[in-house]
Amino acid sequence: MLMLLIEDDPTIARELSLRWQGRGWQLQWAATLCAARAALAQPGLFDLLLLDLGLPDGNGMDLLAELRRSDPRTPVMVLTARDQVADRVQGLRQGADDYLVKPFAAEELDARVEGLLRRSGQTLGARVSFGDLHWLGDEGRACLGDQTLELSPREFEVLGLLLRRAPRLCPKRVLIEALSERNLEINDSAAEVYISRLRRRLLGSNVTIRTLRGFGYQLTLDDGGTA
Repeated sequence: MLMLLIEDDPTIARELSLRWQGRGWQLQWAATLCAARAALAQPGLFDLLLLDLGLPDGNGMDLLAELRRSDPRTPVMVLTARDQVADRVQGLRQGADDYLVKPFAAEELDARVEGLLRRSGQTLGARVSFGDLHWLGDEGRACLGDQTLELSPREFEVLGLLLRRAPRLCPKRVLIEALSERNLEINDSAAEVYISRLRRRLLGSNVTIRTLRGFGYQLTLDDGGTA
């Protein structure tokens, strides 16, 4: 899972990034509205946005309004020191899915993030399916239909990263960073090797791995169906 934190406080960004590594949650940080707009230029990249309102180059509420005109679905949680009822009402009416006032307890933020992702239909569990492909993280195996795939630990990890984002794009840098956090030595060429191996494993199924040059990889269904 990839989240975008739009927040000018580097301490909050650092602490949340470290905290969520153990959950497998990836956090990208944007300290300004300008940086956030650049990060959001590619639609569908993020599973959830965490938005501060008081940013160095403007009001986060303006970005929220822009986002809701182009993307009504991605969950947005406002994280702000503005604690007046009028501020909360404005944020929720502008399109925020949740509103949490600083300072906040990290445990409460975790629970609210999980709640938002459940309501938006995102996958938080250890079992993910896409077409004929099933990834059973709690059992350490993956299947095509009823047949178990023979995968190395790294292939299994890469496949899980792709599946947890399917059918959305999995950026190559997200794949590399996630594996690096698990103390695996991996670079661009190594990532391509694992993708190539997985493509061979998926031959004959309705699932393929599409490469978007310069961006990353995407699982697609050959038969045009839905997962």
